[in-house]
Amino acid sequence: MAKKVARPATATPRRELDSQLLRRVIVEGVTPQVDEGRYPAKRTVGEDVVVEADVYADGHDVIAAVLLWRKQGDAKWRETRMAPLGNDRFRASFKAEREFATYEFTIEGWVDRRETWRQGLEKKIAAGQDVTSERLEEKLLPKDAGRSAGTRYERVLSVIVERERARFGAWYEMFPRSAGTDPTRSATFAEAQRLLPYVAAMGFDVLYLAPIHPIGRSFRKGRNNALTPEPGDPGSPWAIGAEEGGHTAIDPGLGTLADFEKFVKAAKKHGLEIALDIAYQASPDHPYVKEHPAWFRHRPDGTIKYAENPPKKYQDIYPFDFESDDWPALWLELKRVIEFWIGRGVAIFRVDNPHTKPFGFWEWALGDIRRAHPETIFLAEAFTRPKIMRHLAKIGFSQSYSYFTWRNTKDELEEYFTELTGTDVRDYMRPNLFANTPDILHEYLQKGGRPAFEVRLMLAATLGANYGIYSGFELCENVPVKEGSEEYLDSEKYQIKPRDFQQADSLSELIARINGIRRAHPSLQFDRGLEFHETDNPQLICYSKRAPDDTDPILVIVNLDPLNMQHGHVKLPLFDWKLPLDSIVEAEDLLWEETYTWRGEWNYVRLDPQSRVAHVLALRLPEPVDANE
Repeated sequence: MAKKVARPATATPRRELDSQLLRRVIVEGVTPQVDEGRYPAKRTVGEDVVVEADVYADGHDVIAAVLLWRKQGDAKWRETRMAPLGNDRFRASFKAEREFATYEFTIEGWVDRRETWRQGLEKKIAAGQDVTSERLEEKLLPKDAGRSAGTRYERVLSVIVERERARFGAWYEMFPRSAGTDPTRSATFAEAQRLLPYVAAMGFDVLYLAPIHPIGRSFRKGRNNALTPEPGDPGSPWAIGAEEGGHTAIDPGLGTLADFEKFVKAAKKHGLEIALDIAYQASPDHPYVKEHPAWFRHRPDGTIKYAENPPKKYQDIYPFDFESDDWPALWLELKRVIEFWIGRGVAIFRVDNPHTKPFGFWEWALGDIRRAHPETIFLAEAFTRPKIMRHLAKIGFSQSYSYFTWRNTKDELEEYFTELTGTDVRDYMRPNLFANTPDILHEYLQKGGRPAFEVRLMLAATLGANYGIYSGFELCENVPVKEGSEEYLDSEKYQIKPRDFQQADSLSELIARINGIRRAHPSLQFDRGLEFHETDNPQLICYSKRAPDDTDPILVIVNLDPLNMQHGHVKLPLFDWKLPLDSIVEAEDLLWEETYTWRGEWNYVRLDPQSRVAHVLALRLPEPVDANE
């Protein structure tokens, strides 16, 4: 029989008695906070930062809480008393008054002895009890709120304040080389300048340009991504770099750096900001390849590895090696590229495939750039796994591409946008809903005809505060390179593609109308305030949006079926809106300048895609009913 070995008893570490043990109040569940405060939440100037927390203690004493907040760098905290919401939840807010500032905040809670005494006194008086002793106790109560044994939340949290364009804007993507009339040569910036009034008239805020740099000649791709180009094929703008220069040079066909600067200034006069594509990759002809070969990955035979995304191969592109022995010099150079274009009047950047570069690089580079240039906005083009997309948003990207393109049914849309706007994701990730891109022509657009483009336009422009389209969307370009592919036939990525923007069936007028509605209605300028509503037809989706101050209610109803008329009933949540169930609601259709009178919760809707695919309704609601009356 084995002999038992005596084990020493493990004693619980003894805690000395101190005054901290008298702090009865617990503060937890503080929002907004991102990854336990490691990263800041995001707001834009003028927005309220609404802070909530669970604050409670043992027993039945009345608990009070205060929101402490200040601009980072200030010595003194400002205080806002928190209002109880019930179930030990408290709320208060402060306004993000200073553009580009970082604000800090935390919570402090305590037992409010004076209020506890007052409520106890009132109960005894109401019950007819003697309160002589309670009257004497009043003299012993502290003069102030009694915070000597208060509990402060263990973390100081932060929120960064960006400019409004980070939160709200309409983007139009174009290849400036296609802005002319001759498909055999690149248009110049002077020719592209003639399109600025057209883009501005549609109500866009941001004009995003595909890469404008010299294009490599080695392994240049031909039309429709052919491995062998024909003479005169211009190649892909994402194969950056040639003997004329690299990431800080202009393709000679477009003109000079001075021409680009004139283009930026002309765009500004039309109310447009220019966004540039930042693609950290190089053609085999890029000056970096000869000057800094250590910045690229090499095969065992010494040759440089080109980019691959099986089964796709990009023989015309070399990816950078961010972990090379010479990585510090590479990182500094790539940051310098962004700073170069900031010096030329650009403050918005769409970053190509940031998820294939180290998180550490982006956190360092974007943070460093923002400290010197807080007006900059970065859009992450990362169609990748959700956690990676979210992390990129946390570490510095102002906006993010999303899965909107692949969310087409009612259930898909409701589930996805509830996640984006109704969970803590909304505190740091701003989706930019591109309805199409040069790489993505979804099957819905391929097979749904013009109504499908109208449907996706209405959804993008009203579900999201930021949305975009790629040039040709308004002309309903919808032919894929082959069945089952999302690539365009005769893709503009590989050829110059002039367009006739004056086509009679263009959607430009409809786009201008919806962008004008967005600018006129604050509720459509925020991702918050989105609420989905019941319909009795799965092809009809219905949702409302309100401004942060709970005004400007807008109701949107869209027929998701681009081929057939759909009709049914939509339910107004009158009870949730604190309205009588027999309320009369006036609904003004902002798209078609018609007004409807609705009565009660359920109301009939009919949408024929051959005439209209959606209603965008401004609601005039009766006064809410006070539940306490």
